[in-house]
Amino acid sequence: MRELDVVGVRVEMPSNQPIVLLREVGGDRFLPIWIGAVEATAIAFAQQGVVPPRPMTHDLFKDVLDAAGITLEQVRITEMRDNTYYAELVLSGGLEVSSRPSDSIALALRTGSPIYASEPLLDEAGVLMADPDSEEQEDEVARFRQFLEEVTPEDFSG
Repeated sequence: MRELDVVGVRVEMPSNQPIVLLREVGGDRFLPIWIGAVEATAIAFAQQGVVPPRPMTHDLFKDVLDAAGITLEQVRITEMRDNTYYAELVLSGGLEVSSRPSDSIALALRTGSPIYASEPLLDEAGVLMADPDSEEQEDEVARFRQFLEEVTPEDFSG
């Protein structure tokens, strides 16, 4: 398993599909994972330290773990099958729970837990790419930031 850092959430053009971009610690590979808008918002809020007035789903899950005395030891992004990524939450006591990577990442950011990817997954889906903070990415980031400024929790209800 290789440790990953969350670079951030980007919007892929021209589809406007959000992706979370992870970077291999001490390596050159990036792992882009296509995610939903709600999960993109949850990840971006956690990275920016935004605390909603009432707990959103990932905040609630963290609060439940805290209340139960359970810690999230790590997140493992394990594989990709049929263009779908799979992950596991590794909880204290060795309990492993299957999870979507986007939810796992949002929770890991809230708990300060490390994120790992399997070496075979990085070999298969990892990509070498230009620095995501380069000028070429600025327009994409600006469009997503505008989305974040305009989105409200009510946009996802219903």
